[in-house]
Amino acid sequence: MNPAASAPRGRRLTLRPLAERPRCSIVIPCYNEERYIEDVLRCALRQRYPTDLLEIFVVDGGSLDRTREIVARIVADEPRVTLLHNPARIQAAAMNIGIRRARGEVIVRMDAHADYADDYVAASVAALRRTGALNAGGAARPRHRNGFQRALCAALSSPLGVGGSAYRDPSREGFVESVFNGAFRREAFEIAGLYDPAAITNEDAELNQRIIEAGGAVYLSREIVAYYYPRSSFAALARQYLAYGMGRARTLRCRRRLLSLRPMLPFCMVTAFALLALASVLFPSVRPALALAALAYAALVMAESLRLARRGSPRDFPLLCGIFPTLHAAHGLGFWAGLLRGARDRAGRREAERLPAP
Repeated sequence: MNPAASAPRGRRLTLRPLAERPRCSIVIPCYNEERYIEDVLRCALRQRYPTDLLEIFVVDGGSLDRTREIVARIVADEPRVTLLHNPARIQAAAMNIGIRRARGEVIVRMDAHADYADDYVAASVAALRRTGALNAGGAARPRHRNGFQRALCAALSSPLGVGGSAYRDPSREGFVESVFNGAFRREAFEIAGLYDPAAITNEDAELNQRIIEAGGAVYLSREIVAYYYPRSSFAALARQYLAYGMGRARTLRCRRRLLSLRPMLPFCMVTAFALLALASVLFPSVRPALALAALAYAALVMAESLRLARRGSPRDFPLLCGIFPTLHAAHGLGFWAGLLRGARDRAGRREAERLPAP
């Protein structure tokens, strides 16, 4: 991606200067996160930032495990932490609940399946001040706890896995289309609106698109460091990327465009293979073309899997050979499902609810 493509253009917003140490609000959306919630809360509480300028909201979607119990125990000892209820359960709605309660000039999103550097908040504030962006964040750095996650981390570092997405590259610095989680100036929600409360996935990219369309900027900084834990099985990965594809299609339906064509590549691949397969049934002469396309794709997947396995662990090779097709097929099929759902529901562009200005 060309970083300049997402830089402020046209009607650039003029923002008031941000204080050196503004009040910050951390919002943590969660649901059934008993394995991770205490760790992410400890990350939030040990931030190297003035304690009187930091508040933390955990917005729970009615967890059925011990999540709420764990948070309540921490709340009893830490007045900076507040537990809120999210009846809609999904993350976008949770973020909106936290944003409405937040008093901070900067609102920092922290997802539960992640670890955050002790200077995560401070580095985010520094990037916002330095760049004039409405949202600043770091790269999505994957971290593993088992063999499948190790192989998946390797796949997510590959252009074949993520299509050269800038926010997947920890070495990148500059204006981009989206970042991992993000730290938002409060004005972002006053100007571009809150999260789309009906978006089950892709809510972050859709919000960042609205920020850019409104004349704001999204900035990726190498200094903002966080690690997340990806899915740990083929089934979970397929479900996740099916939902991602549906979310991308929903963004296209609602915004009428995407900031780049990269998210549509799996959709194009799935469509091309489906058309070739259908044509080969009707016209036997097309079968060699289908076979050639399948062999070329298999060779590409195997070559990249071998390269990554040599760089990492040889045991990852068979997993990688299955992970790449899972990523591509699930995302492409999800995009198709999202388009078909939109045609059925006649979903259209809607105005986002804005946070009232103080």
